Amino acid sequence: MPEDLLALFRKTGALLDGHFILRSGLHSRQYFQCAILLQHTDIAAQVCGQLADKLRTFDCDTVISPALGGIIVGQEVGRALGKRHIFVEKEAGGLALRRGFKIDRGEKFVVAEDVVTRGGRVQQTIDIVRAHGGIVSALGVIVDRSGNAKPNFGCRFISLIEIEMETFEADRLPVDLAKIPAVKPGSK
Repeated sequence: MPEDLLALFRKTGALLDGHFILRSGLHSRQYFQCAILLQHTDIAAQVCGQLADKLRTFDCDTVISPALGGIIVGQEVGRALGKRHIFVEKEAGGLALRRGFKIDRGEKFVVAEDVVTRGGRVQQTIDIVRAHGGIVSALGVIVDRSGNAKPNFGCRFISLIEIEMETFEADRLPVDLAKIPAVKPGSK
């Protein structure tokens, strides 16, 4: 499965090569642009359906995702599981539950996201669920690129692909990467 999915990323042009600044602030030679992959609704249903299959055993009332990248993933995982989907979005420099979405005390959640490197947005999402009295049963992502620095979210962490890609602090770029102009292709 991981090799098939990696081939699908390449075929759709969703695995980019160059010099990228990730949401985490780290720099990388490769970037998973899941929006390019998920723009194809049949592929989105297939890939997110496979993720939902891995999450099916976890107790879940609702699927939640961080905006923007996780919305399609969360919607499709929710559809495949037959569950409601809600999302958190940017507000005042962080994430917030908006648009009238509610979390009930004791409600069980699966968090769905496209890519995790350090997991800052995922952790904020989990914190919001817990602050409202909800329970996070599991996190499901398409791509886990955290490598040896795998975050501990206090719940099961499931992915379709685990891949270790080199990342670099801005002040520790290799010479070859420093020569390439950096782009930030993800959500702001």
